[in-house]
Amino acid sequence: MKLKITKSTTYNYAESVSFSPHHVRVFPRTDLFAKVESVSFSTALGADIQYRQDLFDNIIAYCFYPDASATLPFHLEMTIDVREKNPFHFLLDSNCLNIPPQYRAEESELLAPYLAPVDWSDLPQPLAPAASRPTVETLVNFNHWIHENIAYELRHEGQPLTPRETLDKSAGSCRDMAALLTEALRQNGVAARLASGFVWEGDKSDADKRSVSSMHLWVEACLPGAGWFGMDPTNGVLTDHHFVATAVGRRHSDVAPVSGAYYSNAQVQSRMKSVVSVEKVD
Repeated sequence: MKLKITKSTTYNYAESVSFSPHHVRVFPRTDLFAKVESVSFSTALGADIQYRQDLFDNIIAYCFYPDASATLPFHLEMTIDVREKNPFHFLLDSNCLNIPPQYRAEESELLAPYLAPVDWSDLPQPLAPAASRPTVETLVNFNHWIHENIAYELRHEGQPLTPRETLDKSAGSCRDMAALLTEALRQNGVAARLASGFVWEGDKSDADKRSVSSMHLWVEACLPGAGWFGMDPTNGVLTDHHFVATAVGRRHSDVAPVSGAYYSNAQVQSRMKSVVSVEKVD
């Protein structure tokens, strides 16, 4: 299956401002199931774009802006050939058949940043730590519970809500649900990270699509024998070849599509417009 992905984001300011270097994380991570056939990325005229890999091996465009402007655009077009991927095609190692997994010493050392909860909010019984339980069944249940009990709401900007805030509202954006699932996994002794990227939502109705005008966020749990096992609580599914990851990390700031700042001697009003399109092409 071939996907054409287009992402256009423009920041508009009430007057000209200066910009810090901006980091853009919109490029597919290396994956045997996805082959990038073409990619085109642009930003403001005169910008110096440098491509690098960060600590998580995410490909990042470092953008440097010598001139002030009242507009900051980003535009991406790419075509990706994806192969069918069965998210259940694995055999867990014997030390990971139940949660909490019994990670080996070398695994625990490497996974330490992904095992430490960020927010020790009390979790509802279906997500809370309990006696040893089958790993895959339990993780699928966690994913399903959040999908069924947290209503989806579209929110383009801002940091994720805390798990407590999401639970109190019983509603949240994809990044709020991902943050909740990540904390639930870590409190249950499962190493977990956030993943950002694009999703092809197929023939869903417009009302059921969750990433029409923005990128998507989901969760990956490290399960020896399965590797990084992807779960999308927003849609209540496991991640397959319909998901194209562009960044992974421990916190939301590690996977944000664009990060940077603008400077002015006075407070300047700004607004953002973003459009994302993921289409299947012949």
